[in-house]
Amino acid sequence: MTDDEVGPLPVIESWDTYWKGAQTSAAYTGGGASDPLILQFWNDYFGKLKDRGGNSRIIDIASGNGAVIECASRVFGDRLPEFACLDVSSSAIRMLEKRFPGVYGVVADAAAIPLISARYDVATSQFGVEYAGLEALDEVTRLIAPGGELALLLHHRGGIIYRQCGANLEAVRQMQTARFIPNCIDVFETGYAAIGGGDGDPYREAGKRFGPSIRAMEAIMMRYGREVAAGTILRLYRDVRTIHSRMRHYEPSDVLEWLRKMEHAVEAYAGRMASMREVAIDAERFERLNADLAAKGFEILRAEPLGHPNQELPLAWALHGKRA
Repeated sequence: MTDDEVGPLPVIESWDTYWKGAQTSAAYTGGGASDPLILQFWNDYFGKLKDRGGNSRIIDIASGNGAVIECASRVFGDRLPEFACLDVSSSAIRMLEKRFPGVYGVVADAAAIPLISARYDVATSQFGVEYAGLEALDEVTRLIAPGGELALLLHHRGGIIYRQCGANLEAVRQMQTARFIPNCIDVFETGYAAIGGGDGDPYREAGKRFGPSIRAMEAIMMRYGREVAAGTILRLYRDVRTIHSRMRHYEPSDVLEWLRKMEHAVEAYAGRMASMREVAIDAERFERLNADLAAKGFEILRAEPLGHPNQELPLAWALHGKRA
């Protein structure tokens, strides 16, 4: 069984292994991360920074797959400012340093950044700093020099991404309740035993238990859409059907190992969706955040929901401040 036959896993067990596989998988990094409105936010911000001239020192917090620096590189071209990227994942930092050779990578928690104070002219973050707790903003603001700026996109509680994460989480939990993967493992274990000359009754009994799981998967996709959970449920459904129809063409150990990895990966994915919803910021907390920044000597230049004019719900909170 090859990767081409089964398809790349779109979910993984931790942020570090997530970024190890990000170059070869359709990894979902927080919902809406490539939305045109989000790209426009960074294009506008870096465009104005470029127009002002000077060699700004920039640090991006919780860089992940490098969405922010990628926007900056499109705006600045070959004259990218001095750029540092910080992330708790060493795999993410290695990947960024490979993609952007001039970038200085820092592996650290945003709540304890091992860099000197007032070192940077600009600090940015896209759906990242809130995972370390908003207390991490004390660390981020510590790095900003007098006259420097802070530009953030933060998860919005009740917004589009928040609701998408909720739907993803519900769909995955329903799949787990239906025991799709455990029943699938049972079908393949007993099926391969029967192919090897064993008793076929356990395989037929496993198939009976698996039938309701298949129907549950179809109902989930009908309710939430085929692309829910980054297409994970659709991929599992299709791949299992393909492998089952050609069982003799696959190594039993490969099939069972893939399914067990997927079982762990799906649980990790559900955990990330829950985490995204947990760290999302409501309006009251956003106001407190702005007040805290003002108390630290920041002029708030922009603090508002970021959303499309034709959509009722916002994508994110947009925050831009300048240190006096």
